[in-house]
Amino acid sequence: MIDFRYHLVSLISVFLALAVGIALGAGPLKQTLGDTLTGQVQQLRTEKAQLRSQLDDTAGQLKNSDAYLDAASGQLVQGTLKDRRVAVVALGAVPQDERTAVDARLTQAGATVSAHVTLTDAWSSTDQRSFRQGLVGYLLGYLNPAPDQGAGVQAQLAQALVQGLVRAESGKPDTLTQDSTVLLQLLSSGQTPLITLANPVTAPADAIVVLAVPVATTSAATPAPTPAQDATSSALAVVGAAQSFSHGAVLVDGSVAAGSLVSAVLADKSLNGAVTTVSGADTITGQVTVPLALAARIAGTNGHYGFGSGLSPMPARTAVPTTAGARTAG
Repeated sequence: MIDFRYHLVSLISVFLALAVGIALGAGPLKQTLGDTLTGQVQQLRTEKAQLRSQLDDTAGQLKNSDAYLDAASGQLVQGTLKDRRVAVVALGAVPQDERTAVDARLTQAGATVSAHVTLTDAWSSTDQRSFRQGLVGYLLGYLNPAPDQGAGVQAQLAQALVQGLVRAESGKPDTLTQDSTVLLQLLSSGQTPLITLANPVTAPADAIVVLAVPVATTSAATPAPTPAQDATSSALAVVGAAQSFSHGAVLVDGSVAAGSLVSAVLADKSLNGAVTTVSGADTITGQVTVPLALAARIAGTNGHYGFGSGLSPMPARTAVPTTAGARTAG
C-alpha cells in the first residue's frame, strides 16, 4: 500500500522540476529562446513582404495585359461580324457586367444585337412542368419546321424560342415573321412567363450567343452542387436549337468547373463536335473571343475556346459579312 511519504516525495519532485524549468527559462535559456523566436518572426515578416510584392507585380502585369488587349480588341475583331444581327440569350441570372461586355465586343465586330432574352426560373422549374406542357400545345401551330415527333417538351420550347428570334418573312430578310412575334409573345406573357425581353424584337437574328449562368464558387471542402437535371438538359436544348435554326451559335460560360455547361458539353461526344463554346465570360480574353468564335462558327468551324484541358486559346480571325436572303425564311 502506498503511504503518505510516497505522495510527499512525488509532489516535491514535481515542484522541483517546475522550479528548475522556471530558473532555466528566466536565466541561461532566456536569451536563446527569445532570439530564436524573434528571428523566426522576422523571417516570416520578410517572406510575407516578398510575397506581397510579388503579388502586386503579378497583378500589375495582368492589369497591363488586360489594358493592352482591351485597346487592341477593336482591331482584332473589327469587321468579323459586319452587318450581322445577333440575339443574346441569357439562361438565367447572368451578371450585368458580363452582358454589357459581350454586347460591346459584338458591336466592335460590326454586329447589331437584335434581341436580349432572359430565361426565367419557370423555364426549367419542376413546379412548372404541367404549365410548360400545356403551353407547348399552343406553340406547335406556329413552328416551322415542326419539331421531330420524339422531341420532348424542353426541346420544343427551345425551338419555339429560337424560331421566334430568327425567322424572317419570305423575300423580306429584315422582317420578323408574324408567327415569330406570336411565339415570343406566348413565351413572355401571362402570370408565369418563361422568358423576359429587354425590348420588343422587330428584326430576325442571323446568329445567337447563349450566356450560361456562372457556377457558384465554393471551397475545396465544399464541392459545387450539381445542377438539377431539368435545368442542365433544358439549357443544352436551347444551345442545340440555337445552332440548328440559326447560321451559328456560341455558348459562353465562366471557367470550366464541375457543374458548368461547358464541362457538360465537353463530356458529351454528341455535343462536343456540334456546339462551339467560349469559357471565361468574366475576363477580357473570354469576352473578346466571343465574336471571333461566333464568326468562325458561322463560317463552319467548331471549337472550344479558353484556357484549360481540351480548350484552344482563340480561333483564327474570320470575317463573315451577311448577304441578302441569308436569314432564315419562313
